[in-house]
Amino acid sequence: MAEAKTSVAHKPVWVDLSTSDAEAARNYYSKLFGWKVEVNPDPQYGGYALAKVAGKDVAGIGPKQSPEGPSAWMVYIGTVDAADTTKKAEAAGGKVVVPLMQVGDQGAMSMVADPSGAVFGIWQSQNMTGAETTGAPNTYGWAELNSRGVEKSIPFYKKLFGWGEKKSDMGQGMGDYTEFLAGGESIAGGMEMNPMVPAEVPSYWMVYFNVEDVDKAFKKATDSGGQEMLAPQEFPGGRFAILQDPQGAMFGLLKMKA
Repeated sequence: MAEAKTSVAHKPVWVDLSTSDAEAARNYYSKLFGWKVEVNPDPQYGGYALAKVAGKDVAGIGPKQSPEGPSAWMVYIGTVDAADTTKKAEAAGGKVVVPLMQVGDQGAMSMVADPSGAVFGIWQSQNMTGAETTGAPNTYGWAELNSRGVEKSIPFYKKLFGWGEKKSDMGQGMGDYTEFLAGGESIAGGMEMNPMVPAEVPSYWMVYFNVEDVDKAFKKATDSGGQEMLAPQEFPGGRFAILQDPQGAMFGLLKMKA
């Protein structure tokens, strides 16, 4: 289990959910992952809540800022200079979706769409460094880019964050799976979106959460009103499943092999 002491540049540092019904979402994920969720009472944070495991921040849940936006999980990549990274993202072919903004005394952020349209956050920490625990059960496990045009996205992230890549063939004509590398370590994944996904679904980043038992967690998630997108199945590194929460946000469950 890793405990973040300082913000980590150019790696995923935080995940949060923007949802059409923040209260219902807080209840759903609290039951599913055993999270203790605390809403920030300060009105400047707009009802944003922190989810905790053993007293440590693991994720955020808040109401959607724009009514037409989807309920969705977002992954934030850490940087020491959000203004500079946002500028570089535009120069590399990205599009700024949410301009650079200060978040109280917590840090600074922006949101950017990569050249294939997948949106991610940029986070420069001040008082809030990001997830305080990762790798443990019921905490962030993995981020995965599902892209319509992954060949445009990979060079973008390489240019912006210096990410290396390690490719492996997924077999059965499914193309390559790319592991993004930072300092030689696999930090996220990416692949071309399955052609069977409906055309109206844009490129997106998927957030996976670690669980002790994928099948048990999957049953709990669907029994509580979640919808099956991909039933539990094996992959070379372990076992996973994909769901949609009751408000429509997609997320994954993950158990890596020891």
